[in-house]
Amino acid sequence: MGHVTPPSAPSGSSTPSSPRLPVPATRLIATDLDGTLLRDDKTVSQRTVDALAAAEAAGIDVFFVTGRPARWMGVVAAHLAGHGLAIVANGAAVYDLRSGVLVESFPLPEADALAVAVALREAVPGTSFAVERPDGFRHEEGYLPAEPDGRGDRAPVERLLAEDREQPVLKLLAKHPSLDPDEFLAAALEAAGRHGEITRSSESALLEVSGAGVSKATTLAKCCAERGVTAAEVVAFGDMPNDLAMLGWAGTSYAVANAHPDVLAATPHHARSNEEDGVARVIESIVAARLT
Repeated sequence: MGHVTPPSAPSGSSTPSSPRLPVPATRLIATDLDGTLLRDDKTVSQRTVDALAAAEAAGIDVFFVTGRPARWMGVVAAHLAGHGLAIVANGAAVYDLRSGVLVESFPLPEADALAVAVALREAVPGTSFAVERPDGFRHEEGYLPAEPDGRGDRAPVERLLAEDREQPVLKLLAKHPSLDPDEFLAAALEAAGRHGEITRSSESALLEVSGAGVSKATTLAKCCAERGVTAAEVVAFGDMPNDLAMLGWAGTSYAVANAHPDVLAATPHHARSNEEDGVARVIESIVAARLT
Protein backbone atom coordinates (compact mmCIF):
# COMPACT_ATOMS: atom_id res chain seq x y z
CA MET A 1 0.00 0.00 0.00
CA GLY A 2 1.54 3.27 -1.06
CA HIS A 3 1.07 6.69 0.47
CA VAL A 4 1.16 9.15 -2.39
CA THR A 5 -0.03 12.65 -3.03
CA PRO A 6 -3.18 12.71 -5.15
CA PRO A 7 -3.36 14.84 -8.26
CA SER A 8 -5.62 17.84 -8.53
CA ALA A 9 -8.94 17.04 -10.15
CA PRO A 10 -9.62 18.84 -13.42
CA SER A 11 -12.38 21.40 -13.14
CA GLY A 12 -15.82 20.52 -14.47
CA SER A 13 -19.01 22.36 -15.20
CA SER A 14 -21.89 22.15 -12.77
CA THR A 15 -24.18 24.64 -14.54
CA PRO A 16 -27.76 23.33 -14.44
CA SER A 17 -29.27 22.37 -17.78
CA SER A 18 -32.14 20.32 -19.10
CA PRO A 19 -31.73 16.57 -18.47
CA ARG A 20 -30.56 14.52 -21.43
CA LEU A 21 -29.26 11.03 -22.02
CA PRO A 22 -25.48 10.58 -21.92
CA VAL A 23 -23.76 10.06 -25.25
CA PRO A 24 -22.73 6.51 -26.19
CA ALA A 25 -19.06 7.39 -25.59
CA THR A 26 -19.38 6.67 -21.86
CA ARG A 27 -16.43 4.55 -20.72
CA LEU A 28 -16.75 4.68 -16.94
CA ILE A 29 -19.57 5.00 -14.44
CA ALA A 30 -18.75 6.33 -10.97
CA THR A 31 -21.44 6.01 -8.35
CA ASP A 32 -21.84 6.82 -4.71
CA LEU A 33 -23.45 4.11 -2.58
CA ASP A 34 -25.53 5.24 0.41
CA GLY A 35 -28.53 7.28 -0.65
CA THR A 36 -27.59 6.87 -4.31
CA LEU A 37 -27.05 3.31 -5.54
CA LEU A 38 -28.22 1.54 -2.38
CA ARG A 39 -31.81 1.59 -1.24
CA ASP A 40 -32.66 3.02 2.17
CA ASP A 41 -32.33 -0.43 3.76
CA LYS A 42 -28.71 -0.55 2.44
CA THR A 43 -29.45 -3.31 -0.08
CA VAL A 44 -28.74 -3.50 -3.80
CA SER A 45 -31.92 -4.10 -5.81
CA GLN A 46 -32.03 -6.81 -8.46
CA ARG A 47 -32.58 -4.16 -11.12
CA THR A 48 -29.39 -2.42 -10.01
CA VAL A 49 -27.44 -5.70 -9.96
CA ASP A 50 -28.59 -6.39 -13.51
CA ALA A 51 -27.76 -2.86 -14.67
CA LEU A 52 -24.23 -3.03 -13.23
CA ALA A 53 -23.65 -6.37 -14.94
CA ALA A 54 -24.99 -5.03 -18.24
CA ALA A 55 -22.66 -2.01 -18.06
CA GLU A 56 -19.59 -4.15 -17.56
CA ALA A 57 -20.73 -6.59 -20.27
CA ALA A 58 -20.93 -3.60 -22.62
CA GLY A 59 -17.33 -2.69 -21.80
CA ILE A 60 -18.09 0.16 -19.40
CA ASP A 61 -16.07 0.23 -16.19
CA VAL A 62 -17.97 0.79 -12.94
CA PHE A 63 -16.38 2.35 -9.87
CA PHE A 64 -18.05 2.54 -6.49
CA VAL A 65 -16.92 5.87 -4.99
CA THR A 66 -18.02 6.15 -1.39
CA GLY A 67 -17.43 7.72 1.98
CA ARG A 68 -17.70 4.26 3.53
CA PRO A 69 -14.62 2.62 5.03
CA ALA A 70 -13.32 -0.48 3.27
CA ARG A 71 -14.72 -2.78 5.96
CA TRP A 72 -18.28 -1.72 5.03
CA MET A 73 -17.97 -2.73 1.38
CA GLY A 74 -19.30 -6.27 1.74
CA VAL A 75 -22.77 -5.26 0.56
CA VAL A 76 -21.43 -4.50 -2.94
CA ALA A 77 -18.24 -6.57 -3.10
CA ALA A 78 -19.74 -9.14 -5.47
CA HIS A 79 -21.06 -6.62 -7.98
CA LEU A 80 -17.94 -5.53 -9.87
CA ALA A 81 -17.09 -8.22 -12.38
CA GLY A 82 -14.26 -6.28 -14.02
CA HIS A 83 -11.38 -4.57 -12.20
CA GLY A 84 -12.83 -5.09 -8.71
CA LEU A 85 -11.58 -1.77 -7.33
CA ALA A 86 -13.52 0.77 -5.27
CA ILE A 87 -12.68 4.24 -4.00
CA VAL A 88 -13.45 4.46 -0.28
CA ALA A 89 -13.30 6.95 2.59
CA ASN A 90 -14.12 9.92 0.33
CA GLY A 91 -11.11 9.27 -1.87
CA ALA A 92 -8.62 8.53 0.89
CA ALA A 93 -7.99 4.99 -0.37
CA VAL A 94 -8.42 2.63 -3.30
CA TYR A 95 -9.63 -0.79 -2.20
CA ASP A 96 -9.51 -4.17 -3.94
CA LEU A 97 -12.91 -5.74 -3.31
CA ARG A 98 -11.67 -9.23 -4.20
CA SER A 99 -8.55 -9.44 -2.09
CA GLY A 100 -9.73 -7.16 0.71
CA VAL A 101 -6.53 -5.09 0.44
CA LEU A 102 -5.99 -1.33 0.22
CA VAL A 103 -4.15 -0.71 -3.04
CA GLU A 104 -3.05 2.81 -2.10
CA SER A 105 -3.97 5.53 0.34
CA PHE A 106 -3.88 9.31 0.58
CA PRO A 107 -3.73 9.97 4.35
CA LEU A 108 -4.66 12.91 6.51
CA PRO A 109 -1.40 14.03 8.19
CA GLU A 110 -1.53 13.77 11.99
CA ALA A 111 -0.61 17.44 12.41
CA ASP A 112 -3.49 18.54 10.20
CA ALA A 113 -5.95 16.23 11.94
CA LEU A 114 -4.92 17.65 15.30
CA ALA A 115 -5.17 21.22 14.00
CA VAL A 116 -8.73 20.56 12.82
CA ALA A 117 -9.69 19.07 16.19
CA VAL A 118 -8.24 22.02 18.12
CA ALA A 119 -9.92 24.57 15.86
CA LEU A 120 -13.32 22.85 16.01
CA ARG A 121 -13.23 22.46 19.78
CA GLU A 122 -12.74 26.20 20.07
CA ALA A 123 -15.21 27.24 17.35
CA VAL A 124 -17.94 24.68 18.04
CA PRO A 125 -17.98 23.57 21.70
CA GLY A 126 -19.43 20.13 22.24
CA THR A 127 -17.76 18.59 19.18
CA SER A 128 -16.35 15.09 19.66
CA PHE A 129 -14.04 13.14 17.39
CA ALA A 130 -13.22 9.74 15.95
CA VAL A 131 -10.28 8.48 13.91
CA GLU A 132 -10.64 6.14 10.92
CA ARG A 133 -7.62 4.02 9.98
CA PRO A 134 -7.39 1.03 7.62
CA ASP A 135 -7.48 -1.40 10.52
CA GLY A 136 -10.46 0.13 12.30
CA PHE A 137 -12.24 2.98 14.00
CA ARG A 138 -11.69 4.52 17.44
CA HIS A 139 -13.49 7.40 19.10
CA GLU A 140 -13.68 9.76 22.03
CA GLU A 141 -15.94 9.15 25.01
CA GLY A 142 -18.43 11.79 23.85
CA TYR A 143 -18.71 10.45 20.30
CA LEU A 144 -22.15 8.83 20.64
CA PRO A 145 -23.86 6.89 19.31
CA ALA A 146 -20.69 5.19 18.19
CA GLU A 147 -20.44 2.99 15.12
CA PRO A 148 -20.93 -0.68 16.07
CA ASP A 149 -17.52 -1.76 14.82
CA GLY A 150 -15.48 0.69 16.84
CA ARG A 151 -12.50 -0.95 18.53
CA GLY A 152 -10.45 -0.47 21.65
CA ASP A 153 -10.91 1.84 24.58
CA ARG A 154 -12.23 5.36 24.18
CA ALA A 155 -9.68 8.14 24.41
CA PRO A 156 -9.14 11.84 23.60
CA VAL A 157 -8.40 12.51 19.96
CA GLU A 158 -4.83 13.52 20.78
CA ARG A 159 -4.17 10.00 22.05
CA LEU A 160 -6.05 8.37 19.18
CA LEU A 161 -3.87 10.23 16.70
CA ALA A 162 -0.64 9.47 18.56
CA GLU A 163 -1.27 5.73 18.69
CA ASP A 164 -1.14 3.22 15.80
CA ARG A 165 1.02 5.55 13.72
CA GLU A 166 2.02 2.68 11.43
CA GLN A 167 -1.54 2.88 10.11
CA PRO A 168 -2.41 6.05 8.14
CA VAL A 169 -5.30 8.27 9.19
CA LEU A 170 -7.86 8.03 6.39
CA LYS A 171 -10.46 10.29 7.99
CA LEU A 172 -11.03 12.36 11.08
CA LEU A 173 -14.72 12.42 12.01
CA ALA A 174 -16.34 15.19 14.00
CA LYS A 175 -19.79 14.92 15.57
CA HIS A 176 -22.02 17.45 17.31
CA PRO A 177 -25.07 16.44 19.37
CA SER A 178 -27.42 19.26 18.40
CA LEU A 179 -26.24 21.53 15.57
CA ASP A 180 -27.91 21.62 12.17
CA PRO A 181 -25.65 19.56 9.87
CA ASP A 182 -25.21 22.30 7.27
CA GLU A 183 -24.49 24.91 9.94
CA PHE A 184 -21.91 22.57 11.46
CA LEU A 185 -20.24 22.12 8.08
CA ALA A 186 -20.16 25.86 7.43
CA ALA A 187 -18.65 26.57 10.85
CA ALA A 188 -16.02 23.86 10.38
CA LEU A 189 -15.02 25.11 6.95
CA GLU A 190 -14.53 28.61 8.32
CA ALA A 191 -12.60 27.48 11.39
CA ALA A 192 -10.49 24.67 9.98
CA GLY A 193 -10.92 24.39 6.21
CA ARG A 194 -7.29 25.27 5.54
CA HIS A 195 -6.12 22.09 7.30
CA GLY A 196 -8.00 19.53 5.18
CA GLU A 197 -11.00 18.68 3.05
CA ILE A 198 -14.11 18.89 5.24
CA THR A 199 -17.43 17.55 4.02
CA ARG A 200 -20.49 15.59 5.10
CA SER A 201 -22.54 12.64 3.88
CA SER A 202 -24.74 11.93 6.91
CA GLU A 203 -28.18 13.29 7.74
CA SER A 204 -26.84 14.03 11.23
CA ALA A 205 -24.24 16.59 12.35
CA LEU A 206 -21.32 14.36 11.38
CA LEU A 207 -18.38 15.77 9.43
CA GLU A 208 -15.67 13.87 7.56
CA VAL A 209 -12.16 15.31 7.22
CA SER A 210 -9.65 14.10 4.62
CA GLY A 211 -6.19 15.32 3.74
CA ALA A 212 -5.95 18.63 1.91
CA GLY A 213 -6.63 18.06 -1.77
CA VAL A 214 -8.10 14.60 -1.22
CA SER A 215 -11.65 14.01 -2.44
CA LYS A 216 -13.70 11.56 -4.41
CA ALA A 217 -12.83 13.65 -7.48
CA THR A 218 -9.04 13.56 -7.10
CA THR A 219 -8.83 9.82 -6.62
CA LEU A 220 -11.36 9.11 -9.36
CA ALA A 221 -9.37 11.37 -11.70
CA LYS A 222 -6.23 9.38 -10.88
CA CYS A 223 -7.92 6.03 -11.49
CA CYS A 224 -9.34 7.30 -14.77
CA ALA A 225 -5.99 8.66 -15.95
CA GLU A 226 -4.41 5.26 -15.28
CA ARG A 227 -6.99 3.75 -17.65
CA GLY A 228 -6.77 6.44 -20.29
CA VAL A 229 -10.30 7.61 -19.50
CA THR A 230 -11.06 11.33 -19.71
CA ALA A 231 -13.53 13.24 -17.55
CA ALA A 232 -15.77 13.66 -20.61
CA GLU A 233 -16.14 9.86 -20.76
CA VAL A 234 -17.30 9.56 -17.14
CA VAL A 235 -20.88 9.52 -15.85
CA ALA A 236 -21.16 10.11 -12.08
CA PHE A 237 -23.99 9.78 -9.57
CA GLY A 238 -24.34 11.20 -6.05
CA ASP A 239 -26.60 12.65 -3.39
CA MET A 240 -24.66 14.50 -0.68
CA PRO A 241 -22.09 17.31 -0.30
CA ASN A 242 -19.20 14.82 -0.28
CA ASP A 243 -20.17 14.00 -3.89
CA LEU A 244 -20.02 17.57 -5.19
CA ALA A 245 -16.37 17.53 -6.26
CA MET A 246 -16.83 14.26 -8.17
CA LEU A 247 -20.05 15.47 -9.80
CA GLY A 248 -18.35 18.69 -10.84
CA TRP A 249 -15.42 16.82 -12.37
CA ALA A 250 -17.25 14.17 -14.38
CA GLY A 251 -18.36 14.98 -17.91
CA THR A 252 -21.94 13.93 -17.14
CA SER A 253 -23.35 14.07 -13.62
CA TYR A 254 -26.61 13.01 -12.05
CA ALA A 255 -28.08 13.80 -8.65
CA VAL A 256 -30.71 11.35 -7.50
CA ALA A 257 -34.08 12.87 -6.69
CA ASN A 258 -33.58 12.43 -2.94
CA ALA A 259 -30.27 14.33 -2.97
CA HIS A 260 -29.31 17.24 -0.73
CA PRO A 261 -30.67 20.55 -2.11
CA ASP A 262 -27.17 21.86 -2.79
CA VAL A 263 -26.38 18.77 -4.85
CA LEU A 264 -29.61 19.05 -6.83
CA ALA A 265 -28.87 22.70 -7.53
CA ALA A 266 -25.28 22.08 -8.64
CA THR A 267 -25.84 19.01 -10.81
CA PRO A 268 -26.98 19.29 -14.44
CA HIS A 269 -29.00 16.08 -14.58
CA HIS A 270 -31.40 14.45 -12.14
CA ALA A 271 -32.30 10.76 -11.85
CA ARG A 272 -35.09 9.14 -9.92
CA SER A 273 -34.52 8.46 -6.23
CA ASN A 274 -32.46 5.64 -4.78
CA GLU A 275 -35.69 3.89 -3.78
CA GLU A 276 -36.80 4.00 -7.42
CA ASP A 277 -33.53 2.57 -8.82
CA GLY A 278 -32.62 5.91 -10.34
CA VAL A 279 -28.99 4.96 -11.02
CA ALA A 280 -30.00 1.66 -12.62
CA ARG A 281 -32.47 3.42 -14.92
CA VAL A 282 -29.80 5.78 -16.24
CA ILE A 283 -27.28 2.95 -16.62
CA GLU A 284 -29.85 1.05 -18.67
CA SER A 285 -30.16 4.05 -20.99
CA ILE A 286 -26.37 4.33 -21.28
CA VAL A 287 -26.04 0.67 -22.21
CA ALA A 288 -28.92 0.88 -24.68
CA ALA A 289 -27.32 3.92 -26.36
CA ARG A 290 -23.99 2.13 -26.56
CA LEU A 291 -25.51 -0.89 -28.24
CA THR A 292 -27.44 1.03 -30.90
